[in-house]
Amino acid sequence: MNYILFEDHSRKELMPFTYTRPVSEIRIGILKITEKWEKQLKSVVSFQTEEYLQGKFPKKFAKSKPNIWLNGRVCPNAILVKEINSLKENEVLLSNKTVVAANTGKGEYFDPEKSDPKFKFKESKANPLIVNFIWDIFSKNAEAIEADFDLVTKGKKSAPLSKSNKHIGKGKIFIEKGASVEAAIINTNNGNVYIGKDAVIMEGCLIRGPFAMGEHAELKMGAKIYGATTLGPYSKVGGEVNNSVIFGYSSKAHDGFLGNSVLGEWCNLGADTNNSNLKNNYGNVKLWNYAQQEMIDTGLQFCGLFMGDHSKCGINTMFNTGTVVGVNANIFGGDFPINFIRSFSWGGAEEFVDYKLEKALSVAEKVMARRNIPLTDEDKKILTQIHKLSKLKRVKEDY
Repeated sequence: MNYILFEDHSRKELMPFTYTRPVSEIRIGILKITEKWEKQLKSVVSFQTEEYLQGKFPKKFAKSKPNIWLNGRVCPNAILVKEINSLKENEVLLSNKTVVAANTGKGEYFDPEKSDPKFKFKESKANPLIVNFIWDIFSKNAEAIEADFDLVTKGKKSAPLSKSNKHIGKGKIFIEKGASVEAAIINTNNGNVYIGKDAVIMEGCLIRGPFAMGEHAELKMGAKIYGATTLGPYSKVGGEVNNSVIFGYSSKAHDGFLGNSVLGEWCNLGADTNNSNLKNNYGNVKLWNYAQQEMIDTGLQFCGLFMGDHSKCGINTMFNTGTVVGVNANIFGGDFPINFIRSFSWGGAEEFVDYKLEKALSVAEKVMARRNIPLTDEDKKILTQIHKLSKLKRVKEDY
């Protein structure tokens, strides 16, 4: 079978993170959703996404074998995969009214937004985790970590935990080869802890599960981590973090609080950056929604910062409860900036102007080179398109 990950109307609900990636490239738990599908299916997948992303995330359409279309915001489990692989041609699988998968047979495309009388619908019994909104990434992260923990550690043996550490609780700690963990206190009473290959946990760190670190991620000395938190590969984190997800290659290396938040890739928070995750009146937090182009009620009392790829802030930055930052924004200065900062914005509380594309690409190239990763022509095309899309809604001249 040929597996293709598709996107539906909820793609816009998951901006700014889906500006730079297909929905399935979102990290929740230990793995990206794409990686969950490939591990469960034991097969590679391709992507049906926005045209400007297809160069980096190509679609492989089959004419000689059945095409199985998979919803990129659905986190699969073993029951769901069994149901999908048993689908007959022109059968569509639903979960709580969400289209999860479809078998269109050989040489047929699939549009989840269009009805077709030839399709027969079946209801899934798998009850998979589904990411509907950006706040689901942290609010459903505990469930995702536990599912991924079993998936990535099955049949494997953990490296030993050094005697310099203190393990509290009956949960599991799994340490991949090459990881270094010294003089830390790890509490697994509320969930398991996964430490990726060549990751580093420095002395004095306090960790409560569920918690996951990707390969080469670093926890700085004395960091305080509350679950459910995920640090993607090559992330560097210090200070206090609570129930947050960092996709990877981003840094919050110094003191400061990050809570109920999501950071994309290649972000950097300056020293002593803090975000509020609770309103003074204890009311529900509202967030900017790209699909509706207005603030919407999350239904959550605790909700923090959402920052798209390549965005950065200076030292002592203060973010209001429920702040959304787009792609490649540069934020600095005193006082609280507004709680929706458009992509390619430059400034702070007093005003924002346009961040000139050439300067933004130059910075991105330098940042990525520090991890020995090139800013490819496809990356530049993607960022250029996002700059065009976001510039339509800004009025200031280029900075």
